[in-house]
Amino acid sequence: MAQQHELREKGLRLTPQRELVLQAVRTLGHATPEEVATKIHETHPGINLSTVYRNLETLENVGLVQHTHLGHGGATYHAAEELTHLHLVCGVCGEVGDAPIESSASFVQGLLDDYGFHTDVTHFAIYGTCGSCFNKA
Repeated sequence: MAQQHELREKGLRLTPQRELVLQAVRTLGHATPEEVATKIHETHPGINLSTVYRNLETLENVGLVQHTHLGHGGATYHAAEELTHLHLVCGVCGEVGDAPIESSASFVQGLLDDYGFHTDVTHFAIYGTCGSCFNKA
Protein backbone atom coordinates (compact mmCIF):
# COMPACT_ATOMS: atom_id res chain seq x y z
CA MET A 1 0.00 0.00 0.00
CA ALA A 2 1.47 3.37 -1.07
CA GLN A 3 0.22 5.33 1.95
CA GLN A 4 1.81 2.88 4.37
CA HIS A 5 5.13 3.20 2.53
CA GLU A 6 4.90 7.03 2.53
CA LEU A 7 4.24 7.20 6.25
CA ARG A 8 6.96 4.71 7.13
CA GLU A 9 9.45 6.77 5.08
CA LYS A 10 8.51 9.71 7.33
CA GLY A 11 9.00 7.65 10.48
CA LEU A 12 5.31 7.12 11.24
CA ARG A 13 3.08 4.11 11.60
CA LEU A 14 0.06 3.94 9.36
CA THR A 15 -2.79 4.02 11.84
CA PRO A 16 -6.34 3.55 10.56
CA GLN A 17 -7.09 7.17 11.48
CA ARG A 18 -4.08 8.56 9.57
CA GLU A 19 -4.99 6.46 6.57
CA LEU A 20 -8.59 7.70 6.62
CA VAL A 21 -7.55 11.36 6.98
CA LEU A 22 -4.94 11.19 4.22
CA GLN A 23 -7.34 9.35 1.91
CA ALA A 24 -10.11 11.92 2.57
CA VAL A 25 -7.78 14.87 1.87
CA ARG A 26 -6.66 13.32 -1.40
CA THR A 27 -10.25 12.55 -2.42
CA LEU A 28 -11.59 16.02 -1.59
CA GLY A 29 -8.75 18.09 -3.05
CA HIS A 30 -9.11 21.20 -0.87
CA ALA A 31 -10.99 20.61 2.37
CA THR A 32 -11.46 22.03 5.83
CA PRO A 33 -11.00 19.72 8.81
CA GLU A 34 -14.78 19.66 9.14
CA GLU A 35 -15.17 18.54 5.51
CA VAL A 36 -12.53 15.85 6.05
CA ALA A 37 -14.44 14.64 9.11
CA THR A 38 -17.73 14.59 7.17
CA LYS A 39 -16.12 12.53 4.41
CA ILE A 40 -14.68 10.08 6.94
CA HIS A 41 -18.04 9.82 8.74
CA GLU A 42 -19.59 8.39 5.56
CA THR A 43 -17.84 5.10 6.33
CA HIS A 44 -16.44 5.54 9.87
CA PRO A 45 -18.86 7.56 12.03
CA GLY A 46 -16.83 6.92 15.19
CA ILE A 47 -13.91 9.18 14.19
CA ASN A 48 -14.30 12.54 15.92
CA LEU A 49 -13.20 15.99 14.79
CA SER A 50 -10.36 16.25 17.32
CA THR A 51 -8.86 13.05 15.85
CA VAL A 52 -9.04 14.60 12.37
CA TYR A 53 -7.30 17.77 13.58
CA ARG A 54 -4.52 15.80 15.33
CA ASN A 55 -3.90 13.65 12.29
CA LEU A 56 -3.93 16.59 9.89
CA GLU A 57 -1.28 18.25 12.05
CA THR A 58 0.83 15.07 12.11
CA LEU A 59 0.51 14.57 8.35
CA GLU A 60 1.43 18.21 7.76
CA ASN A 61 4.46 17.97 10.05
CA VAL A 62 5.86 15.14 7.91
CA GLY A 63 5.05 16.89 4.62
CA LEU A 64 2.17 14.75 3.31
CA VAL A 65 -0.47 17.48 3.54
CA GLN A 66 -0.30 21.25 3.63
CA HIS A 67 -2.76 23.90 4.70
CA THR A 68 -3.74 27.02 2.83
CA HIS A 69 -5.91 29.96 3.83
CA LEU A 70 -8.54 30.37 1.13
CA GLY A 71 -10.95 32.64 2.98
CA HIS A 72 -11.81 34.28 6.25
CA GLY A 73 -12.44 30.96 7.97
CA GLY A 74 -10.00 28.30 8.99
CA ALA A 75 -7.41 26.57 6.90
CA THR A 76 -8.08 24.17 4.07
CA TYR A 77 -5.86 21.15 3.56
CA HIS A 78 -4.62 19.47 0.42
CA ALA A 79 -2.18 16.71 -0.38
CA ALA A 80 1.42 17.89 -0.62
CA GLU A 81 1.83 16.36 -4.07
CA GLU A 82 -0.79 18.84 -5.32
CA LEU A 83 1.41 21.88 -4.68
CA THR A 84 1.50 22.71 -8.36
CA HIS A 85 -0.92 25.61 -8.43
CA LEU A 86 -1.78 28.98 -6.92
CA HIS A 87 -5.16 29.56 -5.30
CA LEU A 88 -7.14 32.43 -6.80
CA VAL A 89 -10.13 33.55 -4.70
CA CYS A 90 -12.82 35.86 -6.04
CA GLY A 91 -13.81 38.39 -3.39
CA VAL A 92 -17.21 38.86 -5.03
CA CYS A 93 -18.56 35.34 -5.63
CA GLY A 94 -16.11 33.35 -3.49
CA GLU A 95 -15.08 30.99 -6.30
CA VAL A 96 -11.66 29.40 -5.85
CA GLY A 97 -9.68 28.91 -9.04
CA ASP A 98 -6.22 27.64 -9.81
CA ALA A 99 -3.29 29.05 -11.77
CA PRO A 100 -0.02 27.27 -12.56
CA ILE A 101 2.56 27.93 -9.85
CA GLU A 102 4.99 29.05 -12.57
CA SER A 103 2.86 32.15 -13.13
CA SER A 104 4.21 33.55 -9.84
CA ALA A 105 7.88 33.13 -10.81
CA SER A 106 8.62 36.81 -11.52
CA PHE A 107 6.83 37.92 -8.32
CA VAL A 108 8.73 35.39 -6.20
CA GLN A 109 12.04 36.29 -7.86
CA GLY A 110 11.38 40.01 -7.37
CA LEU A 111 10.85 39.52 -3.62
CA LEU A 112 14.04 37.49 -3.45
CA ASP A 113 16.09 39.99 -5.46
CA ASP A 114 14.73 43.13 -3.77
CA TYR A 115 14.30 41.94 -0.18
CA GLY A 116 16.09 38.61 0.17
CA PHE A 117 12.71 37.09 0.99
CA HIS A 118 12.01 33.46 0.08
CA THR A 119 8.29 33.20 -0.69
CA ASP A 120 6.05 30.15 -0.31
CA VAL A 121 3.14 30.93 -2.62
CA THR A 122 1.48 27.57 -1.94
CA HIS A 123 0.53 28.63 1.60
CA PHE A 124 -1.76 31.55 0.78
CA ALA A 125 -4.47 32.57 -1.63
CA ILE A 126 -4.44 35.49 -4.02
CA TYR A 127 -7.60 37.57 -3.72
CA GLY A 128 -9.19 39.58 -6.49
CA THR A 129 -12.16 39.48 -8.82
CA CYS A 130 -12.78 36.64 -11.26
CA GLY A 131 -13.42 37.43 -14.92
CA SER A 132 -17.17 36.69 -14.68
CA CYS A 133 -17.73 39.06 -11.76
CA PHE A 134 -15.49 41.73 -13.26
CA ASN A 135 -17.42 41.66 -16.54
CA LYS A 136 -20.76 42.02 -14.66
CA ALA A 137 -19.60 45.23 -12.94
